[in-house]
Parts: sequence; structure tokens; C-alpha cells
Amino acid sequence: MFDRLRGLTWVQRSLLVGLLLTIVLSYWHVPNGDLTARAVRDAVLFVFAPALLAITHGRDLGWRVDRTALRNTLLLAAFVVPFYLVGSSLPSIRAYYPMWQTSTALSAFLPHAAQQLVVVIAAETYYRGLLCVGVRDIGFKSVFISPVVYALHHVGKPPIELLLSGPTDVLFGAVDYKSRSLLPSIVAHGLGLCLLDWLVLHEPLLPPATVVEWLSWLPIPL
Repeated sequence: MFDRLRGLTWVQRSLLVGLLLTIVLSYWHVPNGDLTARAVRDAVLFVFAPALLAITHGRDLGWRVDRTALRNTLLLAAFVVPFYLVGSSLPSIRAYYPMWQTSTALSAFLPHAAQQLVVVIAAETYYRGLLCVGVRDIGFKSVFISPVVYALHHVGKPPIELLLSGPTDVLFGAVDYKSRSLLPSIVAHGLGLCLLDWLVLHEPLLPPATVVEWLSWLPIPL
């Protein structure tokens, strides 16, 4: 068995570890509403485990910042922010978020945002790092490895979020792949979630009925 493991390529080992981490995730439950426990679990599974694998194999998961990464970060963030602005007015989104209890008081919201950023960094290290940038040896098709897993992990969330999770994964993966960096998806995802939480704690920016009418062509409840 060990001889077979030693014979695996880096890509095969990355995918195997990715599968094992998903299995461990299904058994490592954290209390509902406990953001601290969620941040700790995700950091252990999706940051430290992939980082250890990468370090021991002399590989890069995309933890780098350069001019290209910074430029693409600004472009991706500018592209996704309007989606969060519009989404914050949807009834289903407002009913689901914030996922963890917080308030508009900065003493409560800032620690909430910091822990949520840890969750985002963990997710991006796993999906866009281990399963995309880290296996770029196989070319651009590495972008399409994680969307199915990413969508499955969004089951139970608002229908529109589940519908967009696959395309979003491909977009984030493509930008990170071209950037050779996780910075674009970390900033776009982290900034977007913090912005979304802040917005749903206030009155809708847009009339919910109007937003629902705009998106009524979608085959899902809004």
C-alpha cells in the first residue's frame, strides 16, 4: 500500500488528500452558530493540512502577492461586489444571513468579520489552492476540479446561492489560476461576505419586490 502511495504523482496526492479532507469534514461537526469552532475546524482541515502537504512536497498553493495578483484582485472584487449589493435585498438571502449571530455594533461585528475571514481563507486554500492553483501542472482544466464539490458544500443554502456556486467557483478558480495566487478569491469572497452581512443587518438597499421581479426569470425561489 505504501509503495503505491509513494508512486502517486503530486496531482494524484493532492486529489487524494482533498477527498480525505472532505470525508473528515463530514464527521467533524461543530455546534450550530459557533463561529469560533467553525474557524478552528476549517483552519486545521483546509489551511494547515494542505499547507503541510505543500511544504513537504516543495509545492505552491498560491500564497503569493505580486502586481498581477493585486490587479486581478481589484478587478474580481469590482466584478462581484454588485452581486452582493443586489443579493442583500433578496428575501431568501436576508433570511439566511448573517450565518452567525452578530450586530451592527463594531465591538461585535469586527470580531465576527475577522473570524469569518479565517473561514474564507480556509475555503479558498482548499478549493482554489489545493484543488486548483496547486495542481496547475495539468493546465487550465484544473479550474474545473472543485466546482462540483463546492456546489455540494452549498446544499442547504438559499437556492440562488446554490445555483451560482458552481459558476462562481469556476470564475474564482480561473482568476486565481491566471494570477498564480489565492489573493483575488480571498479578497472577493471575504469582502463580499462581510459586506453582505453588514447590508442585511440594515434596511434593504433596493426594494425586495423589485429585485425579485428583476430575477423572476430564474427557475428558483427568491
